[in-house]
Amino acid sequence: MCRLRAGYVPLPCCQFRQRGRVREGALPRFVRLALLVALVFPRSATAQQSDAVQQQPVLLEPVVVTATRLPQPLLDVPAAISVVERPDIHDGRPTVSLDEPLNRVPGVFVQNSGNFAQDYRIQIRGFGTRAGFGTREIKVLIDGLPETLPDGQTQLDDVDLDAIDHIEVLRSPASALYGNASGGVIQLFTEDGPDTPGASVRLMGGSYDLQKYSIKGGGRAGNARLFVQGSYFSLDGFRDQSSTQSAIVNAKLAIALAEDSELTLLVNGVDSPLAQDPGGLTREEANLNPGQARVLNILQNAGEEVQQIRAGAVLRQRIGPGRAVAYLYGLYRTFDNRLPIPPTTPAEQGGVVTFDRVSPGAGLQYELVTPLWHWSQRLTFGVDVQYQDDDRQRFANLMGQRGALGLQQREQVVGVGPYVQEQVLLRDDLELSLGLRYDNVYYNVDVQVPPGSADSGSLSFDAWSPAAGIRYTLRPGLAVFGNVGTAFQVPTTTELANPLGAGFNTDLEPQQAISGELGARAEWRRLQAGLAVFYIDLRDELVPFELPDQPERDFFRNAGRSRRFGAEIDWQANVIEGLRWTTALTLIDAQYTEYTTPQGTFDGNAEPGIPPFQAYNELFYRHPSGLYAAFEAFAVSSYFVDDANAFSSQGYALLTLRGGFERTYDRWTIGPFIGFNNLLDDNYDGTVRLNAVGERFFEPAPGFNVYGGLVVSATL
Repeated sequence: MCRLRAGYVPLPCCQFRQRGRVREGALPRFVRLALLVALVFPRSATAQQSDAVQQQPVLLEPVVVTATRLPQPLLDVPAAISVVERPDIHDGRPTVSLDEPLNRVPGVFVQNSGNFAQDYRIQIRGFGTRAGFGTREIKVLIDGLPETLPDGQTQLDDVDLDAIDHIEVLRSPASALYGNASGGVIQLFTEDGPDTPGASVRLMGGSYDLQKYSIKGGGRAGNARLFVQGSYFSLDGFRDQSSTQSAIVNAKLAIALAEDSELTLLVNGVDSPLAQDPGGLTREEANLNPGQARVLNILQNAGEEVQQIRAGAVLRQRIGPGRAVAYLYGLYRTFDNRLPIPPTTPAEQGGVVTFDRVSPGAGLQYELVTPLWHWSQRLTFGVDVQYQDDDRQRFANLMGQRGALGLQQREQVVGVGPYVQEQVLLRDDLELSLGLRYDNVYYNVDVQVPPGSADSGSLSFDAWSPAAGIRYTLRPGLAVFGNVGTAFQVPTTTELANPLGAGFNTDLEPQQAISGELGARAEWRRLQAGLAVFYIDLRDELVPFELPDQPERDFFRNAGRSRRFGAEIDWQANVIEGLRWTTALTLIDAQYTEYTTPQGTFDGNAEPGIPPFQAYNELFYRHPSGLYAAFEAFAVSSYFVDDANAFSSQGYALLTLRGGFERTYDRWTIGPFIGFNNLLDDNYDGTVRLNAVGERFFEPAPGFNVYGGLVVSATL
């Protein structure tokens, strides 16, 4: 069955629109609103849900999560987490962007305009909303290996959803277990090699010349399981100057060395020779012609090229009364980015940025399970070590070609973080967890061009991250929890860019946050539900701004103080046999409390980029014949896009319909599918650029568009 489960993890742990025109004959807004309300609150489903709740609860098999760094049942841990399972990632979906599975997770907001040069922006309770590109403030791991660099930056261009088995999202701050950039945690797990050898091919096409071809397969031989996957993806894009191409390869070999020992070897590679950047538009430009690109972006061929390979190993071994986990990995990445910065800009701030990156890392963890007096307990301790070495260059952008070299510097980052966590079962229904981590992040920059620069130097940040949580089981299948935790974010090497020239901006300080959370979780046969309320206090928040003479470049400064509070509700109800209703609601109020800049004082203003309200609903039906269909409604309220709260992105509602058919013939399985996105043809902002110069805040997303494809699988 295809479903989302939300639970809790302990801390310390064919677009048919003509470009340039809004299609005439669109439904009036009041009709759209009526349709949305009917989808968000379907009366028949509500009545049947009420009947189901009144029935005697029947418990589900426990769902086990590992975002705590240890396998643990959802109901046993005191922090908010959601699990997106494999059918909700794959069935009838295009599998090209993480917003597809993550829209169903409360507290998570993913911005995606189809601009693959900027990547999608992921935020969890507001953490991550200010990323200039990629993901920040959120720790991302794939199969236990950190995807996030020691400076806190994450690029996800190597993630292929066709290879992903399930996703865990920890919504509570978790620096006590994961250190820097842990305002939330996303763990992705690739598929394992199947017991029966087999292979599958997935072919897909759609609007704007969307093409994706994927092949995967594997099997088991003796004590080894192998999974291999590869794909090719290309898209012309809804907007001008937004084409992209990429190829990704994944391989995973798991070997059972003994009954209590397993070694997993992982290899991932990506080649993306084309990812164009159409740039941001003003509100008037976006309304007049949402398919246009910024003229300067076209003239200077804005976009990027990326090649990356990563290899790693994870060893799990029982040692004495406990279990040990060790990991080791290495990454090499080349990057070439053309920014639409005029060639008249000073050479050291030129518009072509390149770097070669080497980044190895390792970690060790031990879990000891022994009685503590008359209490059951688990003591976990470990350490993470990461290194990052970037050889960065900047050239003038001469109509998309490299001009004179203006800057060359070597940037090195070392992150070390030991941690410890204690979990004590005070009673059969009551557990207490305590955790503490210390992190030190060291930076060094060696400026080689301009020669003789005095901007070389080093920086060092450190932080202690404590956390505590408590869980009480009221009855089988029903638990309540509370926790207090911390999160910090050191500036990334990109955020440390000096507005005045080479080297680092030494005025920046790490961002600090403390969070409190209360919640509850229920898991019965016909209903799984969760509730979480939270409060977050942030100090020295890292906020982006642009300079008039250097547009398209984000620089950063510290905001004085801000606070956020909110609530998240989610449920999944099996209404009748084969029909499932999934809902996720998020409310958040985010506000500056102390914030003064050269442009003014913004105390009391809303933090830009964070929608106060969003709602997701899905009705999914699967017939025993293999036919399935899903109807989704996703609504987002309006939100501000600048610190002064002078401009905002309008709210929107997206309706999606997808379906397919799956039938097995002997050893062959055939599965055609089709999907229709943005059924109401709404004109909305897929991504916003906060505090952009010239009011170029907005990146429009596609209107109505379609896709379809075929999956063919065979077993030996």
